[in-house]
Amino acid sequence: MTVLANLEEIRSTIKRACDKVNRNEEDITVIGVTKYVTIKRTEEAIEAGINHLGENRLEGLLEKFTSIEDRANWHFIGSLQSRKVRDLIDKVDYIHSLDRKSLAKEINKRANRTIPCFVQVNVSGEESKHGLNLEDVPDFIDQLKNFSNIKVVGLMTMAPHVENEQLLRNTFKELRLMRDKINKQGLEHAPCSYLSMGMSNDYAIAIEEGATHVRIGSKLVGSND
Repeated sequence: MTVLANLEEIRSTIKRACDKVNRNEEDITVIGVTKYVTIKRTEEAIEAGINHLGENRLEGLLEKFTSIEDRANWHFIGSLQSRKVRDLIDKVDYIHSLDRKSLAKEINKRANRTIPCFVQVNVSGEESKHGLNLEDVPDFIDQLKNFSNIKVVGLMTMAPHVENEQLLRNTFKELRLMRDKINKQGLEHAPCSYLSMGMSNDYAIAIEEGATHVRIGSKLVGSND
C-alpha cells in the first residue's frame, strides 16, 4: 500500500480512538518513524502529509536530513549517547530520550537554542528498555531547572510488546498520571504537557489513555521499499 493509503487508515483509527474518549483528533501528532526505509519512501511520507519524522539512529537521521532538511520536523526517538549530541543538536526539533543528567548537560552545552525534550520513562521496568524509573521522574526534572537550553515538553515511554491490553493501558495510564503531576506544578522549564507513547501495534490504546504524540513506523511507511 502507498503511504497515503496507510495514513488515511491511521487517521481513521485515530478518529475512532479520540471519539471513544471525547478527545480532539487535531491534538494528536503522528510521527512517521522512517528508520527502516529509504529516503525515497521518506519523501513519499512527506508528500502524503507527514511533517513530523522520527529517527532512532544518528546516522539514519543525518542521511535523510541531507535530502529533506526543513521540510519536516525532526524527532530523535532513540537512545542518545552524549558524544553524539554535537552532531545532532542543530538538526533536531525534539529529543524524546532524555533520561540522565550527563546527557542533559551535553544538550545544554551544545545547543544554541532551547531544545524541546521528552523525558524517557521505563514505566514497565523491562531491563531491555532505557529510561528513568517512574518514581525518579520528579527529582530528575527538578535537576534540569538551571539548564536554560532544555525545555521538558513531555514524557515518553515504550510499552511492552504484548497483546495484553490491560497491561498496555496500565503502562500508558501511569505515564499520564505522572505527566499530570508534573504539569500541575506549573514549572517554567518543564510545562510537561505532552505524552509521547504508542507505536504501530498499540497507538489506538495509547491515544485512548492520553497520548499526544504517536510514533508509527511499519503501519505507515512499512519496513522497506
